[in-house]
Amino acid sequence: MSISTAELRAKTALGPKRTGPLVGLARMLGPDYRLGYLFILPTVVLVLALVAYPFCYAIYLSMTRKYVGVPPVFVGFDNYVKITFDGFFQRAVVNSFIFTFGSVGVKLVLGMLMALVLTSGIRFRSFWTGVLLIPWVAPTVVSALNFLWIFDYSLGVLNYLLVKVFHLLPQGVGWLSEPGTAMASVIGVNIWRGFPFFGISFLAGLRAIPAELYEAAAVDGAGTLQRFRHVTLPGIKNILIIVMLLSTIWTFNDFQIVYILTRGGPGGATQVLPVFTYEIAFGAQRLGEAIAVALYMLPALAAVIIVLARYMRKGRAR
Repeated sequence: MSISTAELRAKTALGPKRTGPLVGLARMLGPDYRLGYLFILPTVVLVLALVAYPFCYAIYLSMTRKYVGVPPVFVGFDNYVKITFDGFFQRAVVNSFIFTFGSVGVKLVLGMLMALVLTSGIRFRSFWTGVLLIPWVAPTVVSALNFLWIFDYSLGVLNYLLVKVFHLLPQGVGWLSEPGTAMASVIGVNIWRGFPFFGISFLAGLRAIPAELYEAAAVDGAGTLQRFRHVTLPGIKNILIIVMLLSTIWTFNDFQIVYILTRGGPGGATQVLPVFTYEIAFGAQRLGEAIAVALYMLPALAAVIIVLARYMRKGRAR
């Protein structure tokens, strides 16, 4: 077959067909993928400026002997080795885990109960939803100051009710000044403030579960607990994981409640890592060690996030 002059010129102008990774990238992202880099560039610059650079600089400072007003001196991993064998740091780690898991566990139960009650068709459901959200909406500082008055030994309303009104105790208790009750008190305040987040998240997940699943389970003879186990929990599994992950991170880094109520006392009974970091940084002015304390538990939290993220991907794949 003969090729006309016009066709030959057209093929020559087009040139050879290009292949390779660039063609595959263009096919996957579209013909205007280069323009996308221009649109995403401001976000990349913003993230690098506000997140990446401060984080990398913090890692550098954690490896220095840095005091306020004094140039840093590089010491390598000496700060991490020092705090690893420090008794105060070890106690702060234990207190942080007690504070975190004690709070998150109870918030999980109360949040689930809150969601189940609000989906049961009770009267004035919107009103009760708003009331239960007050602890989450109220500023943390205001809540902590209110509980500072509630737990007060001589003027607190809690001791007044337990001693004068209900006669449950012969005398008042120093809720925030005694080692045996201080940790339980700050955990209680954190629970009061945080359980509405669990409840409202679970409530959204429960409303997304089709009612036909519950009807089918009831037809099959499943009881209330069986429907909760085989229908409710699988339906909100991903939401439960995300909420627990976020609450664990927030609670582990909680500073305001503990510092306002006890400042880590009495005798270090409530000394958690954020308060311990604050005392080293602004009390002793040892910024290098303080940043090392703040970054010490970062790999463990990152590992938890990675494991939960992979678990969620496997659940979606199924």
